[in-house]
Amino acid sequence: MEITDRDELIVVGYAIRTTNADEMDPSRAKLPALWRRAGAPGAFAHVPGRIDENLYAVLTDYESDHNGAYTQIVGTGVRTVVRLPEGMVAVRVPAAKTLLFEARGQMPQAIVEAWQRVWAHTESGAAPARAFTTDLEVHHPGGADLHIAV
Repeated sequence: MEITDRDELIVVGYAIRTTNADEMDPSRAKLPALWRRAGAPGAFAHVPGRIDENLYAVLTDYESDHNGAYTQIVGTGVRTVVRLPEGMVAVRVPAAKTLLFEARGQMPQAIVEAWQRVWAHTESGAAPARAFTTDLEVHHPGGADLHIAV
């Protein structure tokens, strides 16, 4: 884990609202279906102005902390939003100081383990404290990088 400066980014993708408690119960979990939809071949091929082939997961609109509801948008990074494809939303991820956690290895286990490290940091009261504003996962060929706002 290290402190980094994250640049601003615009993400266009699919959104759901959930809680970590719901995601622990397979009958209520929404993230698996969101990721299947976003991870389908060509899911974002029709989105104009894409900046790369990475998948981005934006965690935002936190109700409180890691125990409350939040919105997750999984999509593609774009330069600007020219037109929004049907069923998709756009979100601006503001530039921020973040804690960087790396997820490497077999997915999705590596991302679960990275989030467990984030939660351990949060619950320990370690500095810097999480801001619970907008967090970002960047999924790339080498794994994923979690940028947690502080």
